[in-house]
Amino acid sequence: MSVKENISIVMPAYNAGKFIRESINSVLTQTYNDWRLYIVDDASTDETAAIIKQIQDDRIEYILLEQNGGVANARNIAIEKAQGKYIAFLDSDDLWEKDKLEKQIALLEHGYDVVCGNYSTFMTDSNHPISIRTSPIEFNYHDMLSCNRIGNLTGVYNRSSLGKFYQEHCGHEDYLMWLSIMKAAKKATCVQDVIARYRLSESSLSGNKLVAAKWQWHIYRDKLLLSLPYSLYYWLRYASTALARKFFN
Repeated sequence: MSVKENISIVMPAYNAGKFIRESINSVLTQTYNDWRLYIVDDASTDETAAIIKQIQDDRIEYILLEQNGGVANARNIAIEKAQGKYIAFLDSDDLWEKDKLEKQIALLEHGYDVVCGNYSTFMTDSNHPISIRTSPIEFNYHDMLSCNRIGNLTGVYNRSSLGKFYQEHCGHEDYLMWLSIMKAAKKATCVQDVIARYRLSESSLSGNKLVAAKWQWHIYRDKLLLSLPYSLYYWLRYASTALARKFFN
């Protein structure tokens, strides 16, 4: 099957009617245009489907699931369909800055297989950020073990050279996937500009630091099969980074 797009964009959606139009528009207004957006509707019961069908663009592929299977499953279905050289991710309540892809494609074509970027966080008004999340200009797999340096809404990887990577339900689905990608890619680079906006939710599970800490430990011990000393070492580094972010960012 021939490649139809240079960048495949993965967007899972579940009862996203309140925010998805704005998220899609942030893709439509990209200054880089060679992309295809795969929206997987995870059996929404609100107006999500109606809103998506109102948006007319041949680069959008809409997949409706009959049964709710969770965000990892929805992303995997889009990843399976993706035909682009590169794969990027955007959830249905987050936003991209208009030059996000343009800035990243330059680095991808310069030789990096993984490119992310700095991003802002917000609650209700995307123009009034709560914090700015940053990563070093370059980092490797071992750097990722102690801290997820790739915000999923900013990450792009080279499918052609690295292959496809899928997600499994483990709480930190995106983090585990990016660890696998980084193990293959060896290094990544981060656009030092803010290229995306991440919507915070008081009710989201990821906001529960205790739950997140348990997920992190589970990844070290059960998914990566690290020894107890190495798991404890990286978990303590993870915890200290999380505390620093909470109090100083």
